[in-house]
Amino acid sequence: MNQSEFEIEISLENKPAARDPVAETIKRDLLAKKGYDLISKVRSGQYLRIILKANNKEDAKEIITNMCNDLRIFNPVTQNLNIINVKKL
Repeated sequence: MNQSEFEIEISLENKPAARDPVAETIKRDLLAKKGYDLISKVRSGQYLRIILKANNKEDAKEIITNMCNDLRIFNPVTQNLNIINVKKL
């Protein structure tokens, strides 16, 4: 089968029970002090965009999931891996 290029968008977000010092600082020291006190919660994370070759979208998702787990790109104890979008280029 001929492989195509896919663009995969991934977010790595802290789990709800995990402490999030970056978000806490943004909320406490930036938002609240600048009048955005209506915001009750902030969570931080990471965003990755990866282009890879695969046979189809399902294979691309599987490759990315395996890669992230095998290489410990995220910590499954404290973070969630979310595949946001898979787009054939």
